[in-house]
Amino acid sequence: MPLMQGITRRSATGRPTSVATWRTCLLGVAACVTQAGSAGSADFDAELEVSAYADTDHVAVLTPALTGTLADAASGTSATGGYVLDIVSGASVDIVSTASERWLEVRQAAELSVDHKDADWGVSPSVSVSREPDYLSWSLGAAARIELDEKHVTPSVGYTLSHDTAGRRGTPYSVYSLQLTRHTAQAGVELVLNRSSRLVLLGEGTLELGRQEKPYRFLPLFSQQNASLIPAGASIESVNQLRLPGRTAERVPESRRRLALTGDWARRGAHDTLRVNERLYADSWGLYASSTDLRWLWDASTRLTLGPRARFHLQSSVDFWQRAYVAELAAGELQVPSLRSGDRELSALWTGSLGIGSEWRTAQAYGKGWVFGGLIELSLTQFLDALFIEQRSSALCVLTAGHVF
Repeated sequence: MPLMQGITRRSATGRPTSVATWRTCLLGVAACVTQAGSAGSADFDAELEVSAYADTDHVAVLTPALTGTLADAASGTSATGGYVLDIVSGASVDIVSTASERWLEVRQAAELSVDHKDADWGVSPSVSVSREPDYLSWSLGAAARIELDEKHVTPSVGYTLSHDTAGRRGTPYSVYSLQLTRHTAQAGVELVLNRSSRLVLLGEGTLELGRQEKPYRFLPLFSQQNASLIPAGASIESVNQLRLPGRTAERVPESRRRLALTGDWARRGAHDTLRVNERLYADSWGLYASSTDLRWLWDASTRLTLGPRARFHLQSSVDFWQRAYVAELAAGELQVPSLRSGDRELSALWTGSLGIGSEWRTAQAYGKGWVFGGLIELSLTQFLDALFIEQRSSALCVLTAGHVF
């Protein structure tokens, strides 16, 4: 199975995240680099993961997730299924600024993927679906790979088609809905550099077509004079004192082209694994970003693995981003910018994270038996040019229990 494979979902901030278990993150590299095949020969393994997230913007998320893999070593075929339940409670500054109350929402997501390997080539089709009271998303995808040079070089290609429908709670999609279609193509290569290290290079291009604005997001408007008086992180009270009467709905371009380049290097030592991941990103909205992820995994014993993690993300704002959007009265009508957004995740920001995880196995090394894991991660995000908020601190706790049969 591909490393770090998991259900794709959206985090509390709206950014895609991966529900890959800590066991996959912690041990997948070591198994891949050393090409240890004992754990991969299991007929079935299952894992329950429960994660909890909370931040200083009054957002809390509880996420139980269940995954299972059934493998037939004789045919080279395996199937992985997963189910995720997101329970989100929000009272962020965005909600408070529009005089809305705290809300509670439940989201369900499921994914099924199949991996088949025959001689030196393999294919991996997949399907996923997720649903919220006012959101429906599905995706279909497939990837193919071939092993060359005695498995030292493995190029791969993939394609995914996804479709999102966003609406308003209590309103049928036939009355109001925003449609978004996403085409994603991937091409990469995995290089086994020597007996202890490997390098993965991946390029990904995405074309998004449709409506991406948030149905519930409305923006304050300002006169030219007052807009210059609004500082970054301006409070709700100061914004309300200076803004014009009324608000306007968000509106963003109906197409977006994304490009991401990723390099992932890992080295396995006698009792530890070092992993470095770098991702560079750019899109047609003018957003540029860099994400750096460092992990060190240490085998404290044949049953216990420990490892710290550090991550840093830096991004620019989109071209049409304004901290305070200006409206002007012309010919008796209020003129507003044609493109506008209040999504602070589209503004300039940086995020730093530090965490530590552990895993304990009832069996030595990576053999069959029970596996228990945990992860604690703290993050700080600094918003450089947004209303209402300048920084956000968050904590993530993950507990896992699994069994390799």
